[in-house]
Amino acid sequence: MQLVVARIGRAHGIKGEVTVEVRTDEPEKRLGPGAVLATEPSSVGPLTIETGRVHSGRLLLRFAGVRDRGGAEALRNTLLIADVDPEERPEEPDEYYDHQLIDLDVVTVDGTEIGRITEVSHLPSQDLFVVERPDGDEVLVPFVEEIVVEIDLDEQRAVIDPPPGLIDDRAEVASARDAEAEAEQTAASADGDDSAPEDAGR
Repeated sequence: MQLVVARIGRAHGIKGEVTVEVRTDEPEKRLGPGAVLATEPSSVGPLTIETGRVHSGRLLLRFAGVRDRGGAEALRNTLLIADVDPEERPEEPDEYYDHQLIDLDVVTVDGTEIGRITEVSHLPSQDLFVVERPDGDEVLVPFVEEIVVEIDLDEQRAVIDPPPGLIDDRAEVASARDAEAEAEQTAASADGDDSAPEDAGR
């Protein structure tokens, strides 16, 4: 199967290097020198990685045949696509490829259905599950062991133990507002009851 492993950014310098937005947990494997990648749009590729290095925290690549800034700029926003065996697994047992996580059902430890994983976002600090809820809204779930307690590929589900506010923050806000409105209504009714005898006596 084919997976998007990076998106080409802007040119860096004048010798054909480009910055890339990495979309794989294994850049050293997918984006190493000699790797041949398909592209989207397909007319740009395939591209062969000639060199790669990290500069100021960003991966820089240079492709065979791209020798100047103009050629590098022409590749901007191109998606890099790798062929991956769908049965392939990472070496570490608690690691997963993005395609294994996409479409997993997300449930809490007590069995409450939360939604479905539609995307895995790789941020500098941590990875996030983008979970689409049944009503179409999205919630972001940090992919950390304190929250994601189980990934069951056989059952196609991810079990989470979310901290207060991660999933039900909107419900809590709505509940608080309802309680406040009810309290105000009760107070208003009480004021009305207190004034009724006085009015009746006139």
